[in-house]
Amino acid sequence: MTIEAVDRRSRGLRQNGRVNAAGRLGLLRRVDWVLLGAVGLAVTYGLWAIGGITRNDPGGSAASRQALYAAAGVVMLVTTTLIDPGLYRRAARAMFVGLVGVMALVLVFGAATRGSRRWVTLGSFTFQPSEFGKVLLALFLASFLANRAKRVSELGVALGTIAVAAVPIGLVFLQPDIGTALVYSAVLASVLFVSGIRWAHLGAIGGLALLVVLAVLWWLPAVGVNVLKPYQTARLTGFTHPDSDPTGATYNINQSITTVGAGGLRGRGVAGATQTRLDYLPEHATDFAFASLAEQRGFFGAGALLLLYLLIVWRGLKIVAGAADFYSAIVAAGIVFAFLFQAFVNVGMTIGIAPITGIPLPFVSVGGSSMISNLTAMGILQAVRVRGGRRRA
Repeated sequence: MTIEAVDRRSRGLRQNGRVNAAGRLGLLRRVDWVLLGAVGLAVTYGLWAIGGITRNDPGGSAASRQALYAAAGVVMLVTTTLIDPGLYRRAARAMFVGLVGVMALVLVFGAATRGSRRWVTLGSFTFQPSEFGKVLLALFLASFLANRAKRVSELGVALGTIAVAAVPIGLVFLQPDIGTALVYSAVLASVLFVSGIRWAHLGAIGGLALLVVLAVLWWLPAVGVNVLKPYQTARLTGFTHPDSDPTGATYNINQSITTVGAGGLRGRGVAGATQTRLDYLPEHATDFAFASLAEQRGFFGAGALLLLYLLIVWRGLKIVAGAADFYSAIVAAGIVFAFLFQAFVNVGMTIGIAPITGIPLPFVSVGGSSMISNLTAMGILQAVRVRGGRRRA
C-alpha cells in the first residue's frame, strides 16, 4: 500500500511537470512574434545605424557599448514577458513611492551635467531613472484607474489621476528635463483616454493644458514672469521661427534640417556625411540621431526605421484591443502611446515640425537607460498579450 501511494504521488509530480511544461509552451505560442520580430529588427537596425553615425567620433564607435545595453534590455524583455501584469497592479503603490523617492533623490544627489541633474552613478554605470519612470508611471496610473473603474466617468477620478501624476511630472520638470516630463504627460493623457473618461472632461482638461502651455511659453514671459529658463523657452519655441537666430538659439534645428535634406533619397554614406562626420550637427548620436541616419542612409534608410516603428505601434494597439482586463488594456495603451510620442517628437524636432526637447529616438539614440527601458516596456506588452490570449481561450 505504501509503495502504491508513493507511486501515485510520483505520477502526480510527473503529471504536474508535464502541465507546467505545457503551460510554458502555451505561453511561448501566444507571444506576438510579429511584434517581437519588429522590435528585434529595430534594435539591430539601430545598432547598425549607430555604428556608422559614431564611427568618426573621438571615442570611436559606440555600437559595441550600445550592444551591451541591448543585451541587458533583452534580458529584461524576457523577464517581464514571464511576469503576470497583475503583480504590478498589486505592487502599484510601492512602485509609485519608489518612483517619487528616486526622482527626489536625483534632484539632491544626482550627477550634474550641463546644468541638469538627471543621472545616478553606481560605480562605473550611469543611468537615468526618469527613463524607467515612463514604464512605472503607466503601471501605476493603470492601477489607479482600474481600482476606480466604476467611477471613471466622474470628474473627480480624472482630477485625482492628474494630481498623482503631477508629482513625478513635476520632479522630472525640476531636474530640468522637459522632454521626459512631456512623455510622462503623454502617458497620462493616453491612460485617461483609454480608461473611458468623458469627452467633456477630456476636452476641458485639454483646453486647460493648452492655456498653461501658452502662458508658460508666451504670455507670462511677456509680462516679465519666466517659468522656464530663457534657453529652454528658446529651444521650445525656436522651431516656429528657425531662421530667427541661426548662429545661436536655432542653430541646432537649422543644422538638423540641413542634415536631413543632405541625405537625399539614398544617403551620402558614412564617409560622405559631412554634417555628421565633421560634427556640424550637435548631439548627432543622441538627440539628432535620426538626422544623422537620414544623412548617411537617405530617405529610404530613414523610411525603413519609420516603417518598423509603425509596425510596433500597430501590433501594440492590437494588444490593447485584445487585453484580458481593464488594467492590462490601460497599461498597454500607456506604453504604446509613450513609444509613439517619443518617436514622433524626436523625428519631428529633427525636421522642424516639433520643438527640440531632448527626447531620445527609441532603439537608436545612444544611451543605456533608454534602450533598456524601451525593451522592458516591450516585454510588458508581450505579457499582456500572452495572458490575454490564455484567458480568452
